[in-house]
Amino acid sequence: MRNNSVSAAVMTAPGHFEVRQFPYPEVSAAAMVIELEMCGICGTDKHTFRGETVQYAGTPAESHTPFPLIPGHEIVGRVAEIGKTAAQSLEFSGQPLAVGDRVVMCPDILCGKCWYCRNTFGFPLCQNIKGYGNAFSCDPAPHLMGGWADYIYVRPDAFVFKVPDGLDARIAVMTELMAVTYNLDKAKEFYTMGGEGFGSGATVVIQGTGPMGLLHVLKAHILGAGTIIALDRSDFRLQMAREFGADHVISVTGTTQAERVQAVRGLTEGRGADVIVECTGEAAAIPEGLEMARRGGTYVVAGVFADVGDIAINPHRHLLANQIRLLGMTNHPPTGYVNSMKLLNKFQKSFPLDKFVTHAFPVREVDAAMAAAFDIGRSMKVVLTGGGGSSAT
Repeated sequence: MRNNSVSAAVMTAPGHFEVRQFPYPEVSAAAMVIELEMCGICGTDKHTFRGETVQYAGTPAESHTPFPLIPGHEIVGRVAEIGKTAAQSLEFSGQPLAVGDRVVMCPDILCGKCWYCRNTFGFPLCQNIKGYGNAFSCDPAPHLMGGWADYIYVRPDAFVFKVPDGLDARIAVMTELMAVTYNLDKAKEFYTMGGEGFGSGATVVIQGTGPMGLLHVLKAHILGAGTIIALDRSDFRLQMAREFGADHVISVTGTTQAERVQAVRGLTEGRGADVIVECTGEAAAIPEGLEMARRGGTYVVAGVFADVGDIAINPHRHLLANQIRLLGMTNHPPTGYVNSMKLLNKFQKSFPLDKFVTHAFPVREVDAAMAAAFDIGRSMKVVLTGGGGSSAT
């Protein structure tokens, strides 16, 4: 029998957590509740923890983190309770759901009414977009609108996806980030035999091999990159990037920008890379990445999912003269979740996906979990788990 009191990790302000108790939510016919298996600590959660709390800045969707909130949006769990209509309609692909089924969820809620929702499928351009773990204060009911809780309330307008049999939680928790790697599918849309975009055999540079960057390394390999170059300041993460498909790694520690740019050019016969993806979360990485691109190359900015300040670039040299295709990708399509799980299922024996989660902590140990997430010399994906079990590494 479930407990009517639900434990959750609450960020009360940047850098501050409390473990609070909330009432188990009432469930309408069109809603459901997930019992948490795992929820990842994302780079976005780190932005919020550091006080970088403005998202979609300068757009109609601009938001400021509404403290206190329950963070967490990389959610995998089991259906604990489900309303009668939700059982037949809530799953994205149309599969029926029942108590005990394992699911992941897309964290973002679209309004369905703005111009972008009605003309572009809304994702990620909905001007009223709101995300679990980012946009909902935990003060009003139903409270449990983030993944760092033993139970999560799932609204009727959320996107939920059934997890295939045989996909362990430690791999299923990768789904949201794997969907983000559709950045590389977008780069392939630009490919022509004239040489633009991401064609088979292309050279791909991934700046930053934290969890998001690591899965971009994996996806680049799957999509047919010829050479994959990974950059990071952590030797631990660079070694894991090799295991996930990187052909060359470059340490940011102890090297200058000029040396790193020259290293990339040295691996590309002096031209520069065909595709570069920024996964660092640091604005300062962008001018360096642009220097690594060949003429006609594609540069994807994916990691700076919060307003972290301004940078200086030379628009003539960095963009126009080199004819760079510059793509800002703030989110991921819900249509990518099912196929992302298929890829994770297919390649779990070809790559060491079981190494992706390096640390797991129960919700009540959120401070230890966050400390581990910032320890990039030892961690990759750090997750919080439900049920109040003991910590594991």
